[in-house]
Amino acid sequence: MPLPVNLRLPAKLQYLEQLIDFVANCAREQGVAQNKIGEIQVAVEEALVNVINYAYKNGDGDVEVACTLDDERFIIEIVDSGLPFDFLSLQDPDISLNVSERNIGGLGIYLIKRLMDHVAHKREDNKNTLTLAVSTKQSKSEPDNVTKD
Repeated sequence: MPLPVNLRLPAKLQYLEQLIDFVANCAREQGVAQNKIGEIQVAVEEALVNVINYAYKNGDGDVEVACTLDDERFIIEIVDSGLPFDFLSLQDPDISLNVSERNIGGLGIYLIKRLMDHVAHKREDNKNTLTLAVSTKQSKSEPDNVTKD
């Protein structure tokens, strides 16, 4: 399938697997290495669960997932029109602490930042856009830049 492509569905748990499979299939068709596809699936699941659980107070709203390719990066954009929330502004959890000593929350966001080569967030036109990118090269590089717009 030629990129870019997108899928828009209600932000409900019943559509989570369909959205994750959509991204995985896009990545697979673009030749992304299987181990990276697994990392993409974990990161996308974490991001989508955050949207599903927190973006819409009344529970009604959509999430759009778009896949694109630029040069040597596979890019996923997750867009919602829910509450403004920039999770990149949250401090990383202290993973050196015992689990019982840690604050609740933030581990999924930390995981996304560790798995993806690039993570960015922007709030524009009353929409949250989370951009995740991975190199399509075989060797995984260190995350380059976690940015907020």
